[in-house]
Amino acid sequence: MSKEMRYDRMIAPCGMNCGLCIGHLREKRPCGGCFKTNDAHKPNVCRSCKIVNCEHLAETASGFCYDCKEYPCTRLKNLDRRYRTKYGMSMIENLSSVKKNGMEVFLKIEEEKWKCPVCGFGLSVHKDFCLNCKTVINKNAW
Repeated sequence: MSKEMRYDRMIAPCGMNCGLCIGHLREKRPCGGCFKTNDAHKPNVCRSCKIVNCEHLAETASGFCYDCKEYPCTRLKNLDRRYRTKYGMSMIENLSSVKKNGMEVFLKIEEEKWKCPVCGFGLSVHKDFCLNCKTVINKNAW
């Protein structure tokens, strides 16, 4: 990812910022994110995601889980718990922020939050160090 982070159209229906995913940030064959349906570089686990392919999601006006009548469903709660525990990020908090403040404000917050304090490069949610300068990042301090 370039030093100028771009997350527009990278926020998945579940609240995941696909712009932070190591699959998107890798140099070779980067994934285009959840909204890019014909992406040959998308991992199989993302292609078969139960949340992205949820029948209730198609019924929402926004395309985000927060508008679903089942929100927050068991799948989303489990995914959120895993990401909070392993990576210091909450999909449910992301969705609440998008719903409350709007996408533009949420994206500005994300750009600041996920920027390396040393070199300014965009961080990966899946790594505990900056991919550019290798500075160790303590996400639990957030």
